[in-house]
Amino acid sequence: MNNIVLIGMPGSGKSTVGVVLAKNIGFDFLDSDLAIQAREQKKLHEIISEKGLEDFLKIEEAVNASFMVEHTVIATGGSAVYGKKAMEHLKSIGNVVYLKLPYEEIRHRLGDLNERGVAVRKNQTLQDLYRERVPLYEKYANITIDCFHKEIREIVAEIGYLVDWTEEK
Repeated sequence: MNNIVLIGMPGSGKSTVGVVLAKNIGFDFLDSDLAIQAREQKKLHEIISEKGLEDFLKIEEAVNASFMVEHTVIATGGSAVYGKKAMEHLKSIGNVVYLKLPYEEIRHRLGDLNERGVAVRKNQTLQDLYRERVPLYEKYANITIDCFHKEIREIVAEIGYLVDWTEEK
């Protein structure tokens, strides 16, 4: 199946870039956070608050592992990389693109982590989260796009150039 899967920290632009990229190349767009919210009939932060982080991550992994789509740009949640089974599935159905930003830019872009529905453990700082996740993003990515100081159209153009989305995997 021929898809483009966007991974990266919360605030890295996965959903925004994903919508524009999908329009540009004529693909569908799927936001995994919205798919989780639709399945659970709750906002992300409500799921995390009510069910706990571990159960949220299990739900996220199940949802991400269930996608059977073609010609779709999939914007994952920042914590998608904790689900090994889901990430292996996503890699098998598309090209995984890591939207990379430095820590300071992520910190600048994000507001309240809990309000945003970021999967963070109690007493874990944003910097802790960044240090923990970056190696996972790098592990699963087929392609890394440095998004620092780039406009959306530049990022979209770079992905379009680097990802061979015209050929079946």
